[in-house]
Amino acid sequence: MKKYFKFFILGLATLATVSCDKQLNLYPYNALDTSQAFVTASDFDNAAKGAYQGMVQSTSYFGGDWNLVPDILADNLLTGSAGRGTGLTFHNWIYNANATTNIYADGYRVIRRANAILENVKNLATGGDNFRGEALAIRAMGHFDMVRYFGKAYTQAADADLGVPYVTQTADAAPARETVKSNYDKIIADLVEAEKAINLSNGTGRLNRAAVAGLLSRVYLTKGDWQSCVDAATRCIALNASVTSLVNFPAVWKDASNDGVLLKVLIIDKDNVQVGVNYSQTSGAGTRPEFVVDYDFYQKYQATDVRKTSYFLTNTFSGAMYNNISKYFGRASGNANVVDVKVLRGAEVLLNRAEAYARLNKNVEALVDLNTLRKQRYSNFVVGVEIGADLLTAVLFERRLELAFEGHRFFDLKRLGLGVTRSSFGDKFDGTGVNNAIKTLPAGDIHFQLPLPQSEINSNPNIVQNPGY
Repeated sequence: MKKYFKFFILGLATLATVSCDKQLNLYPYNALDTSQAFVTASDFDNAAKGAYQGMVQSTSYFGGDWNLVPDILADNLLTGSAGRGTGLTFHNWIYNANATTNIYADGYRVIRRANAILENVKNLATGGDNFRGEALAIRAMGHFDMVRYFGKAYTQAADADLGVPYVTQTADAAPARETVKSNYDKIIADLVEAEKAINLSNGTGRLNRAAVAGLLSRVYLTKGDWQSCVDAATRCIALNASVTSLVNFPAVWKDASNDGVLLKVLIIDKDNVQVGVNYSQTSGAGTRPEFVVDYDFYQKYQATDVRKTSYFLTNTFSGAMYNNISKYFGRASGNANVVDVKVLRGAEVLLNRAEAYARLNKNVEALVDLNTLRKQRYSNFVVGVEIGADLLTAVLFERRLELAFEGHRFFDLKRLGLGVTRSSFGDKFDGTGVNNAIKTLPAGDIHFQLPLPQSEINSNPNIVQNPGY
């Protein structure tokens, strides 16, 4: 973990504004006393913005391939044969300790920025509770994302199975991995405290109380704590009940509406962080498909489903047609492939609650939630009447359709104890063309846990590698 402390210091120095330049100039940034950088509320506000900016200016967090990887690890996508051949290490499950992205480094860089706020917020006379709540939530979210990648699913983990280090200080330490279960205990504790402290509103692009409650529902769902999931989701929905209307849904993906968006990471044209490039690139020859939607999955979207035209666009490249993922093509004007990343939406929170209700055998409540979502997605909506096992299947089906290409599919298969089974369709618009060479990953396979980077193991003697790598 030592090398990530250096990144934190560099980031802190970069993010400082004129209001604290005087203090920063007193210290070389390799020996910065962070208490001198946190004096006024403006300092803390800049530091909080810096934590979000750390998510954007990364290769593997929200400004990188975070939304892509969980789908290319799973069954929603396949490689476009006309693409550049990126992402095959993940898509073919051939990663090892020397062949991963910067997921680990990027995650802990953001966590340390949150910890810098938490270590100094007691010095702020007023307004400290909100900054503390925001930083606790960022820290919890970062650790949750890390343990989902590098640890077993909570529902399959034994008491001794290792998760990730839970880092709560910026000091140059060498923390050891904790267990998956202790990770979840600390994630939940941070979020519970954050929900109490954070403001009802912090503006677009920042966490608030509804978003924290929504994140808690995500964590509880992944843990399998159904009643707590219902309770957290209900608190979130009480503050922001929108799942995005049928009319506004296409506009959300062009950043023309925030209807139903609980948290998004802001990416401006000046950042030039092109999250959509992971899926395709536009040139004179058309739209080059890096990854395309699996044709079997594509056919699951009805023609009357607003998500089909919002998520996909059939384009031509070098004379062949492909079903491209258009969710990240960009705004109506501005740089191509530059768009805000939607981290948490009301639709997910409602689906979290619907699934939890179904697992608690509360069929009436689960069906109400499911129909609430479906009414805003299908132009020919007909009230569903599913019960029992059919109802749970319907909830999970809508979940897959709704949250595709937002960083969920692999983690859902993992928590459900399911393997990955890809179709035999090809990459062209009609299912012909080149198909996946490797189609199955059995449930419980070691590749459901990514290897920790070898560089981290080399620099931190307290870190041990995941089994099988």
